[in-house]
Amino acid sequence: MRDDARDDGYDDFLDAVEEGEPYYLESPSGNGWLPPRAVDPETGETELQEEDLPERGEVLTHTTTHVSGPSFADDAPYIVAVASFGPVNITGQMRETEAVEIGQNVTLDVERTETTGDRVIVFRPVE
Repeated sequence: MRDDARDDGYDDFLDAVEEGEPYYLESPSGNGWLPPRAVDPETGETELQEEDLPERGEVLTHTTTHVSGPSFADDAPYIVAVASFGPVNITGQMRETEAVEIGQNVTLDVERTETTGDRVIVFRPVE
């Protein structure tokens, strides 16, 4: 069921995470964005440069999904969290934990979903 179509900006970001070299895009004004992004939506600047993403993030919020849509049916239940990685916030699924706390430190990774085999961003708690 996996779709091998490539979304260059997003898939390039996932490739970089898998290779241990995650990045974000920074505008001349210092705003941080995740790919794919060609323009800073706050300033209209188009000269975005790749910058190293911090190795650790901090959970800002989370929720547990017990009943999901068809794309994640075999993955439920799962925890979705938003974590701050310096200048950007990233949404992903929590792994290796039954409980998650606001302020918890996490690292970034990529796995495949059980349902479709598509790549998904995941967080792992930092011990």
